[in-house]
Amino acid sequence: MCSVTGGEYSRPVTFKLEGESMALFRKNDTWDDTLPVPAHLGIIMDGNGRWAKKRGLPRTAGHVAGAKVFRTIAKHCEKRGISTVTFYTFSTENWKRPQAEVDAIMNLLRDYLKESLEDFKHENIRTRFIGDRTALSEDIQALMAEAEESTAHKTGMVLNLAINYGGRAELTAAMQDLANEVKNGTLAPEDITEDVIDDHLYTAGQPPVDMILRPSGEYRLSNFLIWQCAYAEYVFDDILWPDFKITDLDRALTEYGRRHRRFGGL
Repeated sequence: MCSVTGGEYSRPVTFKLEGESMALFRKNDTWDDTLPVPAHLGIIMDGNGRWAKKRGLPRTAGHVAGAKVFRTIAKHCEKRGISTVTFYTFSTENWKRPQAEVDAIMNLLRDYLKESLEDFKHENIRTRFIGDRTALSEDIQALMAEAEESTAHKTGMVLNLAINYGGRAELTAAMQDLANEVKNGTLAPEDITEDVIDDHLYTAGQPPVDMILRPSGEYRLSNFLIWQCAYAEYVFDDILWPDFKITDLDRALTEYGRRHRRFGGL
């Protein structure tokens, strides 16, 4: 791996060697509507805490700023013709954070759920939640169910919020369901295919992930959609999430559109 600065690039550019994807952001990149966009985009919202720390603010202030960016970016994804977008909102590992921070995130989630009907009223966006809801408070679970029900009739972009989500936990739950079906005689082991596994995931019926976007300068998947990302393209940016703008999303989508996806072929 090597980094390059200066020239035609607006920030350090990381080249991943040995055939891995490269994250290139040219300073003159603009939206190109002739390029393909991902059918399913996964976004890891990262850098809220660091954004706040740089400004001498509590970490919770970073989450508040990040939540505002989420709404802007979600609406812009719909305008760009993306059919499904999944935001990594709260992971199964995030419970390890300080209780005050966890409580602040949950309160932000409550506020979002209460305001989402009005906020997305004029958008053709269907809201869904993926992850284990049982660990969440009853009022949040009720608000989630209400948000899903109120947008179920919409035919536009599917907006997944991954809350108390972990890729390994998702696969474990799917394997347990399949094992029970085999045990009960409703499924033969030889009938377990990739499609059958897909149907037992939180994202059943949705397209596989085409692109993962992670800002903040980190280069890892963090247990996010690990089955669905088998052939995803990875695009990284060093911008902290609260500073992420729609022009940054457009540059990332342009980078995705330039890539030649071979899916194991030539």
